[in-house]
Amino acid sequence: MPVSRFKVVTLTDKAADRVKSIMARSETPVAGLRVGVKNGGCAGMSYTMEYADEIRPLDEVVEDKGVKVLIDPKAVLFLLGTEMDFETTKMSSGFVFKNPNQTSACGCGESVAITPVAAEMVGASA
Repeated sequence: MPVSRFKVVTLTDKAADRVKSIMARSETPVAGLRVGVKNGGCAGMSYTMEYADEIRPLDEVVEDKGVKVLIDPKAVLFLLGTEMDFETTKMSSGFVFKNPNQTSACGCGESVAITPVAAEMVGASA
């Protein structure tokens, strides 16, 4: 019997549909959506998203709702358990990350503080 593996990131139906729509318009082949975090911003970190033209050897590959999400190994502990959504309001639309590891966010909505999951907890969830 295959072992079920915990997904680092999951997508809502809206997020998956939006990613598929965006990727379908790409002029070059896309291997997946690369999601990560980077240092910067007023709260300390921000989420990153970009087309990936290749899967890197150490990428964590998550497939959810027909979308391939590639996560840099340095970002896994920051993103573990995150749900990616796509929201539309009267004023804006965009991807939203619902991250249980996020401890705060700045007023601009672009920068967050994230506490990485303890490495020993990763083994316990698998």
